[in-house]
Amino acid sequence: MIEIKNISKKYGRTLILDNISFNIEKGDCIGVVGRNGAGKSTLLSILSGTGKPDSGEFIINNKNVFQNKKMFRTLIGYVPQENPLINELSVLDNLKLWYCNSRLGLKKELDEGILSYLDINSMLKKKVETLSGGMKKRLSIGIALAGHPPILILDEPGTALDPACKDDIKKYLKHYLDIGGTIIISTHDEMEISMCNRLLLMKDTKLTEIPESTDISGLIKLIR
Repeated sequence: MIEIKNISKKYGRTLILDNISFNIEKGDCIGVVGRNGAGKSTLLSILSGTGKPDSGEFIINNKNVFQNKKMFRTLIGYVPQENPLINELSVLDNLKLWYCNSRLGLKKELDEGILSYLDINSMLKKKVETLSGGMKKRLSIGIALAGHPPILILDEPGTALDPACKDDIKKYLKHYLDIGGTIIISTHDEMEISMCNRLLLMKDTKLTEIPESTDISGLIKLIR
């Protein structure tokens, strides 16, 4: 069980997150939905360790991760909306920066691991700045999984990608779930929403569970 307890965040006098609490079971794929500016990215950045809450707890294995920053590196992979890659370097050089401590080693990861599944071998010599949006997103996911974290957090991974790229990413994420991973994803994308076994609505600084029976038209009404 993973527990998020009473996370709050203000920017100046503006309250963004108000006592956000929910639990996650291993193997869950949780979708966080809501309007732009509702606080989804703020919440995910806090859960990834790149943002800092004003209060709250993030409990994994009975330990508060907020009090042990090293746990973020081993337990959580994060794919932000913005490009986290170094554009001037090649794909291989970007990978070397992140896979230097890989327990399998970069070559084996490329031959047998998640990088093989993501087909990263086909682009190793290319500079990141020459890659398509879909290629960059595949590489970003591969880098986020460098330490084989059991939890993967993605902030709207399908934004600005064509349907074929979105479908490829959905397949990669399903594979991660199949091998025992847990996903938290913010999304507006119907294809990504269909992959989730639970949906949470971020609205008016609060996070609430959406009933499983809610269809897309009902979901749109809730978000509005």
